[in-house]
Amino acid sequence: MVTHAGSLLEMKGIKKSFGQNHVLKGIDLDVKAGEVHVLLGENGAGKSTLIKILTGAYEKDAGEIYWEGQKIQLNTPVEAMSLGIATIYQELNVIPELKVYENIFLGRELKRRGKLSLLNQKEMRKEAERCLMMLGQSPALADKQLGELGIGQQQLVEIAKALALDAKLIIMDEPTSSLSGTEVEQLYSCVEQLTEKGIAIVFISHRLEEIRRMGDRITILRDGFKIDTLPVQTTETDYWIELMVGRTLDEKYPKQSFTLGEEGFRVENIEVSGTKEPVGFSVRYGEIVGISGLVGAGRTELARAIFSADVRGGGKVFIDGKEIRIKSPRDAIDSGIAFITEDRKSEGLLLDQPLDFNIAMANMRKFTKKSRLVDLKGIREEAINYIKELKVRPNNIDLHARHLSGGNQQKVVIAKWLCTQAKVYIFDEPTRGIDVGAKVEVYRLMNQLIESGAIVLMISSDLPEILGMCDRVLVMSEGKITADLEIEEATQERIMKAATGG
Repeated sequence: MVTHAGSLLEMKGIKKSFGQNHVLKGIDLDVKAGEVHVLLGENGAGKSTLIKILTGAYEKDAGEIYWEGQKIQLNTPVEAMSLGIATIYQELNVIPELKVYENIFLGRELKRRGKLSLLNQKEMRKEAERCLMMLGQSPALADKQLGELGIGQQQLVEIAKALALDAKLIIMDEPTSSLSGTEVEQLYSCVEQLTEKGIAIVFISHRLEEIRRMGDRITILRDGFKIDTLPVQTTETDYWIELMVGRTLDEKYPKQSFTLGEEGFRVENIEVSGTKEPVGFSVRYGEIVGISGLVGAGRTELARAIFSADVRGGGKVFIDGKEIRIKSPRDAIDSGIAFITEDRKSEGLLLDQPLDFNIAMANMRKFTKKSRLVDLKGIREEAINYIKELKVRPNNIDLHARHLSGGNQQKVVIAKWLCTQAKVYIFDEPTRGIDVGAKVEVYRLMNQLIESGAIVLMISSDLPEILGMCDRVLVMSEGKITADLEIEEATQERIMKAATGG
């Protein structure tokens, strides 16, 4: 990767507080042209706030920002974009109904000269084709409807949008979290092309193996402080983790072994959306069962069908050998099933409600008295207990969920379902986008659930996680289960073979 001696960006002594919550405590960051500079830190360490200051979304309380050696003040995102600072978020900023070239110029459309100010479709299409070709894509992609593309290609469209801005620095926030293996490789190749052109990348990721592969330098944040900036290739991963969490992690996957009991959960002939072949499996007490497969294999669709979040054509669900009738998510909850969704922002939380309400909302009947009055004191006490247990930061139950980092939002979603005291917990991508320390906390929670007599199913795209935490692995492909492997016989190769229909 091409790196230059001078810094493209310097941030010095950046501070930011929200009320009494001091998020950034004098952080320094320098980024050179043509490098991949990784930001690593636990959820709540300050990464997102620092980035929002850099993109003009938040105003800093103190500190200085220099761009190409000149001191600047960023008041709006438009000002940041005009300098050549672009951001690609986890939730892509695209409109599926529009064509690719229209998305690339969304909000800054090119106009023809003249009184009518008509859109210059020809020029926008031509410029979009140029940007796509810079990323190794066919120019014909410019005329496709964006909704027809996979997530990986949609992400490349976002990068093309940054190129159309003449971006000098592109911030990528967890860019691989929703991508398949092939799409991840495509993104890696794209990043290499960008850095060869001298474009700097600020790369936020919790995936240590991709940091090792992609990064040039890494800046580690903890509790709002910058701990250190290090060269990626000459420092050990364990050292990064120790700096990030302030302690050593004895085990990456703290799996416990429990005595297997009787069958506790069974599904029969569940029809997954878009397929005709029904699905069935069972889970015994004492085991964590993982569900693996490629993106689009039907894993989430299976979970949603069990929970009746989507309409299903048929099938039966049994707990402790007794069939339970589920026609709605309310029925599922009342029957003792919890579904920790992969889409925490849209489906797991009410972002503009406080944490105590979010934690209680799946089990409001518990807090509703015979007089139909809500036990607000009980809700607050329960929420405080779960926030302490799961180490949610900041630990303020009156804070709206929107203001938490992604990992702390995930903890609140889990707390919501723990509050229901369910018998069956279905975790869908529970550690996506959360830091290594928080991941270990989620794994230990799964152990505690098994120990307490609950059933745990875990859907995950992270094969090391599946192999590290599960006792059995169900592999899905095209909406059906293609393998049921005991963990002793499961390998990444066997899982991938079954996932690809081999």
